[in-house]
Amino acid sequence: MFDYSKLRGRIKEKFGTQNAFADAMKLSATTISDKLNNKVQWTQKEIDAACVLLEIDPADIPIYFFTVKVKEL
Repeated sequence: MFDYSKLRGRIKEKFGTQNAFADAMKLSATTISDKLNNKVQWTQKEIDAACVLLEIDPADIPIYFFTVKVKEL
């Protein structure tokens, strides 16, 4: 499971809502929600497109897309 909190913040900063981001990604709001809730994995193509739209440097991809969620005890 990945922690997408930083990605969620960037989406809010750049697009205001997940729905607006979903429209820009040409995906449904449900699909974006599923991806952000670890129900569906991001594809390489989607990560690349999201980075362009969100102005994320490719070097920062691990921070936004591959930060492992810390399990609470």
